Amino acid sequence: MSELDQLPDRDREETAEWRASLDAVVRNAGPQRAAYLVRRVHEFAAESGTPLPGLLSSDYINTVPAVAQPQFDGDLEMESRITALNRWNAAAMVTRGAPSGLGGHISTYASAAWLYEIGFQHFFRGKHGDGSGDQLFLQGHASPGIYARVFLEGRLSLAQLDGFRREAGGHGLPSYPHPRRLPWLWEFPTVSMGLGPLGAIYQARFNRYLHARGIKDTSASRVWAFLGDGETDEPESMTALTLASREGLDNLTFVVNCNLQRLDGPVRSNSKIVQELEARFRGAGWNVVKTLWGEAWDPLLARDTTGDLVRRLNAVPDAQLQTLAARDAGYVREHFFTGEALSTLSAALSDAQVVSLFAASRGGHEPLKVHAAYRAAVEHRGTPTVVLAQTVKGHTLGSAFESRNANHQMKKLTMAQFREMRDLLELPIPDSALAGDQVPYWHPGEDSPEVRYLRARRAALGGPAPAREVTAKPLPEPSAKPFAALEKGFGRQEVATTMALVRLVKDLMREEETGRRWVPIVPDEARTFGMESLFPTVGIYSPQGQNYDPVDAGQLLHYKESATGQLLIEGITEAGSVAEFTAAATSYATHGEAMIPFYIFYAMFGFQRTGDQFWALGDQMGRGFVVGGTAGRTTMTGEGLQHGDGHSHLLAATNPATISYDPAFAYEIAVIVRDGMRRMYGEDPENVFYYLTVYNEPTRQPPMPALPGIEEGIVRGIYRYRTADSSSTAPRLQLLASGTAVHWALRAQELLAAEHGVHADVWSVTSWTELRRDAMRADDARTRGEDRTPYVSQALAGAPGPVLAVSDWMRQVPDQISQWVEQDYYSLGTDGFGLSDTREAVRRYFGVDAESIAVTALDRLALAGQVSPEAVVRARRRYGLDLED
Repeated sequence: MSELDQLPDRDREETAEWRASLDAVVRNAGPQRAAYLVRRVHEFAAESGTPLPGLLSSDYINTVPAVAQPQFDGDLEMESRITALNRWNAAAMVTRGAPSGLGGHISTYASAAWLYEIGFQHFFRGKHGDGSGDQLFLQGHASPGIYARVFLEGRLSLAQLDGFRREAGGHGLPSYPHPRRLPWLWEFPTVSMGLGPLGAIYQARFNRYLHARGIKDTSASRVWAFLGDGETDEPESMTALTLASREGLDNLTFVVNCNLQRLDGPVRSNSKIVQELEARFRGAGWNVVKTLWGEAWDPLLARDTTGDLVRRLNAVPDAQLQTLAARDAGYVREHFFTGEALSTLSAALSDAQVVSLFAASRGGHEPLKVHAAYRAAVEHRGTPTVVLAQTVKGHTLGSAFESRNANHQMKKLTMAQFREMRDLLELPIPDSALAGDQVPYWHPGEDSPEVRYLRARRAALGGPAPAREVTAKPLPEPSAKPFAALEKGFGRQEVATTMALVRLVKDLMREEETGRRWVPIVPDEARTFGMESLFPTVGIYSPQGQNYDPVDAGQLLHYKESATGQLLIEGITEAGSVAEFTAAATSYATHGEAMIPFYIFYAMFGFQRTGDQFWALGDQMGRGFVVGGTAGRTTMTGEGLQHGDGHSHLLAATNPATISYDPAFAYEIAVIVRDGMRRMYGEDPENVFYYLTVYNEPTRQPPMPALPGIEEGIVRGIYRYRTADSSSTAPRLQLLASGTAVHWALRAQELLAAEHGVHADVWSVTSWTELRRDAMRADDARTRGEDRTPYVSQALAGAPGPVLAVSDWMRQVPDQISQWVEQDYYSLGTDGFGLSDTREAVRRYFGVDAESIAVTALDRLALAGQVSPEAVVRARRRYGLDLED
């Protein structure tokens, strides 16, 4: 039984005839002929528009046959010389650093050289033409080859090449594509495996988003992502394939360098990674172009009238293909050309030709084959394209490198190997240049035909690539009205800080000058965060628009999708959301259009789940607002262990580009966001992004108090919110708190005063991390002879009594500042796993509720001799905190 048995058959006799015909072909011509006929019928049906599901895989041969290759519009001999020079200088650069133990990767670029060169010479558009040019997500391990090309262009010097992996002096080259380290060249950090492909998909999508909303014409931009076949095992590489096809991103091309090797051995030893990837991409709706074999295979395939050669290629596993590339002709004849038909086919080939079939004649090593594949990709419409290009890892580096399992860890060539490489590449390097201990770089001269050709090709394509240029203008400062609404407070109404922040963003999105530049991003939780009012007002972005009647069409806050929608609801994918955020956060550089992304998510699923992406965001110098909603370990108690976030600020503190805040009140949010707009989008923009944690617990939101320097304190990280009676001689201490914990501290202040005769000042700490960073900068300044005092030390200088810090985070978060506080310092926090219960019960469990704070405060005062130990015992009993209880 199958699903077809459920469908009506209006002509059973016709069906029987088709089945009988196929059965006759199997009996008389064999199953291979039957399969061929079925595939041709399927192909014709697809071309004629018949709705059939696509075939997931095809034979292990090139998609574009030799007879269909387009005309090559370049000088093949010239481009071969340029590619040879780049191969040489890439290998020389890594080898010259080897004596210092610097390392570097040689074999990846050696296998992929033509995949890049054909793109640079014929396809990759620069930023000086129409639009923004193309976006290139280049394979990180191939960076030496890109540096070699940029050197040949004249954009890097010999001294800079020798600075590869020598960055401490400030003039070296980073090991991989790091925009923060080399901001005029690299646009996208890609060496964190899997993040490049994911980022490329969302970059292509964001290009369409910008175009649809009328912000930038990106119709001429194409996103190219280069990745290794081993990298496709990373889940991020494959996670958004269906998004790309669903939204018809034909402005996107993946190029997978299928050298069949990962870091330690074959990618798929007993199967075929190309066939697996073809099935996965086709199943996800992509157009697949395979370029597997070079020109030497074309006449063999043309003479394969029995199909034996294709069947043999289909059957040989990848590990055996790797071995065939490293063995002599006798081995290849014995282990590949088996059987009478294949033996006859190979009989006319010399031993050298037999060896070359597997060692050199791979589709990814031949410019005409790569050119044909790329042309097929850019001319395809309706869906994204993946080019699966087969190569040999370590190609042209000699027998010690080519197709060897260990070649990823091999960092240098001997001088003898360089001579072999020179001869193979036919480079005009004399023996005298190779007589010393150090291999030379080779440049044909600024006015050489090779350099003139290279520059002319790039000029025709719109300028140099890769290249990063920042042309975005500062954004006008928003009006004071949206911020004033939060600064005046909410009266007697209890409002969660999550709702206060969302209200602020809604109001900012109505601003005439900057409103349309906000990019709200939500991973399928808009209603959780109170953002459903954006559905009908700004619309949810969908390139297909809304081709259905929403079930809630009659309601005020109905679900509305639009091709020009502003809100991005990504579905349940934090990884995809961060990738989209990154594309928006770097639009100021990529497209010269500053956008203001606002990404809100369950705080637990931010830096914990996607921390590597946030690190790449920092590398890419993204700007925007990241918001951890439902923050803290005790405010989201119904969700239990995994959803209780007590550590995201600790994780965020590890990212140098993250400016972290834990505001307690709506007015603090207003001050922080306004300052963030100034720092990231003002006249002198900084390459940082903001992380705000907000809470889902409704609380009183007072107006901003008229305290001296309060805005500076909010921005820098600490200010005294409520001062105790200073006229009394009662025991004193300082309570420091952040976020929702400020409310517990205020209640503890009241308990201490009313029931224990202790006076406490309450400080709102908006950012433990920013205080720590300021203190560390002050320490560094003192090391250099500058007399500078940390801000937190200034704020607390002379404050009476011990300091007790409390938050809804692990104690390590407030402990960040302890060494710069002159008073006795102690902290309370929510260390451990979260649990489900009422907020009150969970706070008592962690010992951070108001009563626990009061008892701890008394205990610290008792240690200082300001209250009696008996007072602590009485307080414990009073609040039910005895061990017996």
